[in-house]
Amino acid sequence: MIEVLPGDIDRAINDDHVLLDQLFRRLETGQGDRRILADQVVYRISMHLAAEEQVLDPVFDEPTVTNRLSVDGASTDGPAGRRLTAGSAAELVQRGRDTRQRIKEAAAEIDRSRPGNLDFEEALNHLIADVRRQAADQEGVLLPALRAAVGPQRMAELGAQFTAAKYRAPTHPHPQTPNTSRSSRLLSGPAALVDRLRDRTSGRRGWFATDASGLLEPQSQALLDAFAALGPRPTEILDPAEARRQPTLSDAVARIRTDRGDLAEREPVDSVFDFAIDGPGGELTLRVYRPTSASPAGGLPVLIYLYAGGWVVGSLDTYDATPRALCNKERCLVVAVDYRHAPEHPFPAAHDDVLAATRWLLDNAGEIGGDPERIAIAGEAAGGNMAVATCLQLRDAGQRLPLLQVLIYPVTSVTVDDGSGVDAADAAPLNRPMLSWFARHAFPRPEMLDDPRVALLDLPVQRLAGLPPAVVLTVERDPLRDQGQAFAQRLRAAGVPVEHIHYDGVPHEFFGMGAVLDVAEAAQDRVAAELHTVFNPSGQSSSGWPTGL
Repeated sequence: MIEVLPGDIDRAINDDHVLLDQLFRRLETGQGDRRILADQVVYRISMHLAAEEQVLDPVFDEPTVTNRLSVDGASTDGPAGRRLTAGSAAELVQRGRDTRQRIKEAAAEIDRSRPGNLDFEEALNHLIADVRRQAADQEGVLLPALRAAVGPQRMAELGAQFTAAKYRAPTHPHPQTPNTSRSSRLLSGPAALVDRLRDRTSGRRGWFATDASGLLEPQSQALLDAFAALGPRPTEILDPAEARRQPTLSDAVARIRTDRGDLAEREPVDSVFDFAIDGPGGELTLRVYRPTSASPAGGLPVLIYLYAGGWVVGSLDTYDATPRALCNKERCLVVAVDYRHAPEHPFPAAHDDVLAATRWLLDNAGEIGGDPERIAIAGEAAGGNMAVATCLQLRDAGQRLPLLQVLIYPVTSVTVDDGSGVDAADAAPLNRPMLSWFARHAFPRPEMLDDPRVALLDLPVQRLAGLPPAVVLTVERDPLRDQGQAFAQRLRAAGVPVEHIHYDGVPHEFFGMGAVLDVAEAAQDRVAAELHTVFNPSGQSSSGWPTGL
């Protein structure tokens, strides 16, 4: 069982620290755009420190908490083996407040200075050292002791308060503000309004959501820059309703195409129509894409498509480009499933919907012009997770399986504490804090995180035997990269044929962006070729033409 859950305050603070440390490492090694990296540091530190003042400080000031820190079972060992007592806890808390003031002052200097300037570089060095020292004290001593003192439920409540405080927080440092929780709460609102106006007029707001690592290939960098220019706020500080109103990469694609004079119309297909089936939670909508130039005779092969969005955001419309592209490239029907979203419908609602839709199509594809003997399943991110879970459930029930599973940067674990969960913690459009945000809303009970439909990477290898052949696609700038690669290896170890395709210099969610990314177009071609092989083993294409033409 996972002890520290997504959404708990200690997890939220750790996510911020890991993301910041990746930005620090890039600044220390001269990697990426120094000005944008520094602005992202200042932006995130300003919100983080305001939330600490408003939420964490008052807790440590509570007499009952202070007293319980030294009670048997509530104390903990520090980094040097020192026992934490009520007195030493008070010393660490005060040291943290003093350090926080120095961090604010350094951040203000970075904010007003230029990279390369002596004041900028000295302030940056001091800030990095102080943040790392603060992180060691909090995560090595104070937060474990706080968890032992107040219990998991209170840590979850504090996490929600921490997120709300970040939402209201200023986006610039204000070292002149008195370093108390009351002053911070009173001044955050007005300061935040002024800061956001300042960010818009200066153009600084357009840098916060881009990837400043310098690791992206040029077209991908241009896409992320266009996305950032739309001004999205960090998803992890929003409620789900507001997150669903945020700009998307699809909006950025439309902006790029408009700017270069394209009509920005969707890729044409022969037809698109929605229909409904009876689902586990009521009416379940499926959207069918029929390819251009499809043969009118006979049933077309069918690809079941599951869009991304962490089970919380995303829709048939925002992920419309991928079905259109694969529909035409392989001349197959693509059926996109509009599954239910959390937190209104938490796990396993979406998984149940996808399983019901897949079973219906396996039995009734002929009703929509499909061939029930030629069905594959594909999913992006959370959709990739559900594709695997669906195949596992069908296999366990002794039912017919899809011919192929296409897993595009799939979620195979909620654990992101090493590998790409660290080195891509600062990536865009998906970063480490966002992964915790998705998990918090989709899996509200701890046992859900360990469910075999979710924790795919924890399944014994023998449990994966007998699954359909898989195409697993991973990309460099993605916190999900390593878990996707590890899952491909486990599938191979189980005897499942796997084609693993990896792209460097590419961000999460790139796959449907073929209108502006050559690498996405190439990836779609690769996937279409794999689909073609399983749909047409006799050497005939889905249009009836010989393969290779």
